[in-house]
Amino acid sequence: MGATLRALRALVLLLGFYLLSLVLLAALIGLDVLVFSWGHGPLTAKVGFVTVLLAIPVVRGMLMLRTPKGEDAPGIPVTEADEPRLWTLVRDIAAAAGTRAPDRIVLTGEVNAAVSENPRLLGLLPGPRRLYLGVPLLTGLTEAQLRSVLAHEFGHFTGGDTRLSALVVRGRVQIARVIGQFHEKADDKVAADRARQERASAKRVAKGKKAKQVDTTGVGATYRTMARIYTAYGKFYLRASLSTARGQEFAADLTAARIAGRDATASALREIPVLSASHDFYLESYATLGLQARLMPPRGEFFGGFGRLLTARELELADLRSELPEEPAGPYDSHPPIAERVRRIEALPADGRTDEARGAALSLLSDPARTLAALEDAALADELLRYPRAAGWEELLDASMAAGLSATQTPLHRALAGYTGQPATLPALLDVIDDGRLWRLAEKLPLSEEAAAAKGRAFREFVRPVLSRSLRTMVLAEFSARSLLHWEFSWSQPASLRLPGWGSETGQGGPEAELEAALEAALADHPDTTRLRALLPPATQNA
Repeated sequence: MGATLRALRALVLLLGFYLLSLVLLAALIGLDVLVFSWGHGPLTAKVGFVTVLLAIPVVRGMLMLRTPKGEDAPGIPVTEADEPRLWTLVRDIAAAAGTRAPDRIVLTGEVNAAVSENPRLLGLLPGPRRLYLGVPLLTGLTEAQLRSVLAHEFGHFTGGDTRLSALVVRGRVQIARVIGQFHEKADDKVAADRARQERASAKRVAKGKKAKQVDTTGVGATYRTMARIYTAYGKFYLRASLSTARGQEFAADLTAARIAGRDATASALREIPVLSASHDFYLESYATLGLQARLMPPRGEFFGGFGRLLTARELELADLRSELPEEPAGPYDSHPPIAERVRRIEALPADGRTDEARGAALSLLSDPARTLAALEDAALADELLRYPRAAGWEELLDASMAAGLSATQTPLHRALAGYTGQPATLPALLDVIDDGRLWRLAEKLPLSEEAAAAKGRAFREFVRPVLSRSLRTMVLAEFSARSLLHWEFSWSQPASLRLPGWGSETGQGGPEAELEAALEAALADHPDTTRLRALLPPATQNA
């Protein structure tokens, strides 16, 4: 579909909103005329009042003459003086795409690239253009892949997609606004009716009568009916406009393949979902690791550590690239499935452009380390920026694990506190075990019906796994509180526990085997805490 037809389609969809609104206003006026022609009275006045209330959101939606401007994503605006190599590349790709270069480049903290334009007169006249470029995207892409991504985005400029978006966005916003106003009025009516009923019930109770159950069924139904009408058109509007958007993505992919090459475009399409999933994992497992301890990574490492993760897990990522996600396209998806896009590009004739610009895209920045640090100030919440910085990732991990262990409340913690009536501490638990009360304590644990009904050895087998996990946590928390353990940090695998002075990592025999043997002895059919007490600091044993 050409740009002219797309513009006509967008205009027709927007006019459809106005037509629907006019039809509804005409229906409300017709209802008033019909009621008033029957006569006058309280019912007539009530109907007139209701139709006026229903017409207000419709009229307000129709009179929204300006498309709301979205807020810029948090990031760093960079000038040509700041990043000359990046701007040169951007201008070269724009020229190759046959379009005007963006007026502004903003570096963001997302795995994404996007363009926007603020046209005038509903897209009839061009306006300022922006390019949003995620630094994590630069971290994971080669320069050739970045060229493809930029060519794809500028393909949206070439096709007039960003100018047409003003029409589409305006329609979406107007429909959503009307729906929201009707739901808001319905909710207000429900709240008012609920308050009225609660006051009436309170008066009944004060008179010694039984309170009536509050029932707001059917309240606000007229408003919600109007909202459903607009919702139905809104779904049609979205399906129609987003189907056009999917066609625009295919066209932009072809522009990328023409400018950057088939192979670079296909590899970029394969890479972006991998980077997105990896970045989500990185944020959850690394960048925000110290939040529980109110500690941040070293300066510049909140975004900078992502590159280290990608390097360390290269073999894992290679497998992900080969397995394209095959999720089916939904009617409200703005992009086609990535697998379909890759297949279309890889089906193009080979162009021989396989070895171009294989260097890291991040090297296009004049000073990547400075940019990564500045991005934290621009993209992170002020509360996070006030947290102190760890000296390194190892310190961040130790602090996080210590905070987690100190705050952990296992089922055994809760059972012990309820059983003894005292704070749940490791010394208190060991005393309970030595007194022969372990299995009576275990009866206080949350148990399944089968476990609660079991007796003797069967009962002990049911509860021993929970006891073992909880006791191990309590022992490690004790070591942590006394700075007798730390955690081995790794970019490529889960953190492993080290016990300083014991000389070995967990999971390889030695101290870990000794600790496990001590835990087993403490939870045996005939418990013995001697080996466990021998491993603990003297202060713990004497507490």
